[in-house]
Amino acid sequence: MRTEVLPGISITEALGLKTREMISLTGAGGKTTLMFRLARELFLQGKKVITTTTTKILEPLEDETPLLFVSEEEGEVRDFLDRHLDGYGHITLAGERLDSGKLKGLSPDLLHHIWSSYEMDAMIIEADGAAGRPVKAPREGEPVIPSRTTLVAAILGLDGVGRALTDANAFQAERISKMTGIPAGEKMTEEGMALLMTHPEGLFKGAPDASRLAAFINKVDIQDGLDKAMKIARSIFEEKAVNIERVIVGQLKKEPPVVRVLFPQGERRRTGRKWNIPGLWQ
Repeated sequence: MRTEVLPGISITEALGLKTREMISLTGAGGKTTLMFRLARELFLQGKKVITTTTTKILEPLEDETPLLFVSEEEGEVRDFLDRHLDGYGHITLAGERLDSGKLKGLSPDLLHHIWSSYEMDAMIIEADGAAGRPVKAPREGEPVIPSRTTLVAAILGLDGVGRALTDANAFQAERISKMTGIPAGEKMTEEGMALLMTHPEGLFKGAPDASRLAAFINKVDIQDGLDKAMKIARSIFEEKAVNIERVIVGQLKKEPPVVRVLFPQGERRRTGRKWNIPGLWQ
């Protein structure tokens, strides 16, 4: 298999974003990086973006968001957005600062009210927690995906492949073992990663029926990363239980962030401003 990249393809294009999107991010191994990289892309396109969470996130750095507002009182949030959304273009919202140094998120109901009340091009929501692990399975009550979400993007880190299935390497290792059939302490496999994407209790659990689903396989820059990612993608598309419309292979902390975009019918490569569709898995 020839290793090549897709020069110039943005995350926005790779995800197939439409005019107005509520995007929920689930999984492990790069959600926060994906959220702020995508928000930056949209901001530079002149779009208005809100980034937030329904769980917990680390407080963003200055280069990740122009403006952070912390309050869970709807009146205070609305007043802040009235004064600053148009001027700043990208705002991050959270409900509370926690002693752990993280930010507590906002309720799905409040996010629905904001979505209905303000003209914005995208709301990007970190809807899952993983405690910094590259691989996870959702706990009870996770992920917390608002019902008006139009796109759910689930992410996993390729560096989880080959690691022992323990709590040090994976979030909810016991659940992962039950979901994938990989015994505790054994190495995580590409097939196991695909199962986390396609299992009914996996990363797309609770996704609204009307939302589109995209899988993002991150950290392709590791050794043999592209081969591993392609194996995961094949396994994802072989499973028809979950209607995942595309698999994105990327490296969110390097350039280019998107390496390949894969579809059930084959791989689509962009030439100039057009897509070509060669044979399956060529």
